[in-house]
Amino acid sequence: MISKPLDDVMKKYNKSYIITGEKVATVNENNDLQHVFLVLTKIKYSKIPVLDNDNHFKGFISLAMITEKMLLENNISAKYLDTITVKDVMQTNVPVINDPSNLEVIMRFLVDENFLPVVDDNNVFLGIITRKEIFNVINFTTHTFDYYYQTKENKKDD
Repeated sequence: MISKPLDDVMKKYNKSYIITGEKVATVNENNDLQHVFLVLTKIKYSKIPVLDNDNHFKGFISLAMITEKMLLENNISAKYLDTITVKDVMQTNVPVINDPSNLEVIMRFLVDENFLPVVDDNNVFLGIITRKEIFNVINFTTHTFDYYYQTKENKKDD
């Protein structure tokens, strides 16, 4: 559990740490892997969110998942990528964030993930929270904590 003073200061961070869905590269679960390979290569990310036709979050797809399908016995081939869909290979057991104000849960999940999808109560994709954005919150907290709270270290002698 995050201590109350730290949590209070973190919540004073006045910028949104959610990257909205309109700004996030995504693919559809029905796209073929050849299309997704091109998208991932072009945007230079190794993993992106997968959505359905109604903008519901379905999982992640990564370059590693695609290259695994390209491996043959003695070489690599992209020959069959246009016959395999994202939903055939995507990762579906993904932690999602429903409450972006719960920094404790977000930080716990970001230990293992580079970013987390944010969804509403109907699993509609709203955006992502990245490690970088949470590091900005932590940076703000460590540099402003003494402004909001007095500690033994910064207590002035009378």
